[in-house]
Formats: sequence, structure tokens, C-alpha cells
Amino acid sequence: MEKDYLLKKWLNNTLTEEEQQAFNELEDASISQAIIDNAEHFKASHFSTPAPFENLQKRLATKQTPLKKLSWKRTLLQIASVLVLGFIVYYGFFYNQVTQIQTLAAEKTTHSLPDNSTVILNAASEISYHEKNWDSERELQLEGEAFFKVAKGKKFDVKTSEGTVSVLGTQFNVKQRDTYFEVSCYEGIVQVTTSKTVKKLFAGDTFRVDAGVQFTGATEDNAPKWTGTMSSFKSVRFYQVLEELERQYNISITYEGNKQTQFFTGAFVHDNLENALQAITSPLGLTYKIEGVSKVILLD
Repeated sequence: MEKDYLLKKWLNNTLTEEEQQAFNELEDASISQAIIDNAEHFKASHFSTPAPFENLQKRLATKQTPLKKLSWKRTLLQIASVLVLGFIVYYGFFYNQVTQIQTLAAEKTTHSLPDNSTVILNAASEISYHEKNWDSERELQLEGEAFFKVAKGKKFDVKTSEGTVSVLGTQFNVKQRDTYFEVSCYEGIVQVTTSKTVKKLFAGDTFRVDAGVQFTGATEDNAPKWTGTMSSFKSVRFYQVLEELERQYNISITYEGNKQTQFFTGAFVHDNLENALQAITSPLGLTYKIEGVSKVILLD
């Protein structure tokens, strides 16, 4: 029998017994049988029917990342924000810096302002001002006492917690200690503004607010004596004199007598503590005792 004939019937499983015997006698019968036997171990993988093309389009539409369009308005706003931030940083750290001048106890100092005005600070005092915008606004803050020689020009303001002193070009002294506020004009005209009054002072005039009570007076001096080697007082409460003595000598004074609020007129020097103590205690009938280098006790 022909080989192809037998192979065809073998594949269709229609061989007769006689034909089967003839097929088995073929040379490659064993190879053909092995191929069939191994093929039975293979199984088709799971498969799915492709979805319609329309479904694919919908899926792509939902997953597609939209393209962002650049907005020139948004870009300009971002640039403007950066510029504004830069301006704020510059203004805060450079333009708006505050200059502060301080003195310690037993210390005085002379300072020149940007317009060549001069400030002499008494002991334990402080001024602060903005140097960068001084040309447009001559203004400073004072705590303590200072003598000013103001160069002529725009308005010059000295601000304290109790009032403001305004001038154009003059010489004057401002003292602000707690609730004590005093202005003395030595040249020109100054204007004093407090929460209760506005007052103009001419050369030789003085104005004082002590614990809310206003006083006016006069001076014949050309400058405050403390700018030299002496502190002077005219009708000032005694405890305020003691506080000034503590500042000038960097000492501590203890006094528990009944003359704390008594008014005192006089002066004391800055270069000799013994002489200074005698000058303020003798008029009131007091005695004093110095302990160590920085403590003084007053006795009635």
C-alpha cells in the first residue's frame, strides 16, 4: 500500500486491521505516533474576543492626559509676584533698617545724623531712626535724654512716649524718663505735641509734664548743663534726682525716708561721687554711707 494513503487514513483514524499492520511496518511510523502523543499534552491558552473598535476609542479618550496650554497672563503674574517679593525683602532688610545709638550708665556720646544735625545723648539713653529715608523724613525716637543741634531744612521730629517735639532748625533738649517729660528750647522755636496740648516754645522757654501735670518755666542757659560735667535741677522731685545720680555714676542708691517726693533745686557734678552726694543731701539734712564701689545708703 502507498505510504501517503496509509498516513492519511492513520491521521483520520480509519485504518483497517490489515492497513494498520501495514502502517506499523513503515519506517517512520514510530515518529509519527510520538508527535501525536506529545501534541495531546498541549492546550490552547485562554483567549478573549477582541472588543469592538469603538470601545477601544472610548478607553483611549478616558486615559488620555490633556495637554496644558501656557497662559501668558499667568506667567506675567508669577513674574510680578517674584518682583514684589524681592522688593519686600530689599525694603525690609536694607531700606528699612533702623540705626540705634545707646549709652550706658555713666556714659555720654555725641552722634551726627545724616543731615549733620548733632545729638548728645545723656547717660542710659537711646535714639533710633531710619537712615535711608532721612532726606524725606527727619524723624527719630528718643528714650532718655538728649540735646539736639538741628541743621536747617525740613521739619525735624523727636518722638517720645509722652510727646513729640517738632522743629525746622534750632537747639533744644528733650528728657523722657518714665512719666517725666521735659523740653527746653535754647535757640529758635520748637513745637511740643502731647495727648493733651500743643505748645510752642521760644528760646529760653521750658515745658514739663510730670505724672500728667504740666509746668512751664524759663532758662537762661545756652545749653543743658549735663552736656558738660554737671546735672542741674529746678523744682524736680527728689527721687528723680537720685535716679539721675544713679545713671551718671552707675551706682545703686537706697533711701527709705519721707522726702522722696519733695521738690529739689540744685546740681551735682559728674566727676566726684563724694561731692555729688554732699550737694544733694546737705540741702535736705540727709547723710549718706558708701558701701563698696557701687552702693550708697541715704539716711534722714
